[in-house]
Amino acid sequence: MSGITYLKGDATAPQAKGVKLIVHVCNDLGGWGKGFVLALSRRWPEPEAAYRRWHRDRAANDFALGAVQFVQVDRHVWVANLVGQHGMRRGSGGVPVRYEAIDTGLETVALRAAESGASVHMPRIGCGLAGGTWPRVEPLMERRLVSRRVPVTVYDFG
Repeated sequence: MSGITYLKGDATAPQAKGVKLIVHVCNDLGGWGKGFVLALSRRWPEPEAAYRRWHRDRAANDFALGAVQFVQVDRHVWVANLVGQHGMRRGSGGVPVRYEAIDTGLETVALRAAESGASVHMPRIGCGLAGGTWPRVEPLMERRLVSRRVPVTVYDFG
């Protein structure tokens, strides 16, 4: 039995009290314009603006696969821009998802959630445009978040 709650709904409108972290996967090219990020940008401008600055200034910061940027969008809501995708296209190198980077990023998310007493909310990260599979991502969430008793809700839109 999974320790993850699955809901039909919108991950940009997390169903919980207290501090909430909305986690999603970004690419390492600075691109923002398809998939879940569009829903984030419709709701709040800050995550996209922060991600673009983070990428633009990457020579002087920690922007890389596995890094996470936390952006506050409301009094009790933060968006975690997790760099877990190399490039944006499927090709000879396979799909863009990088499970190791998602795993590293989820460790950072778990630490932040523990510090702030936050719950974690997300779509099925890495499984849309990044080309990943849920059977590979879910165990990472179980190990990094659920095992630490961080409440996790995964939203399936529609």
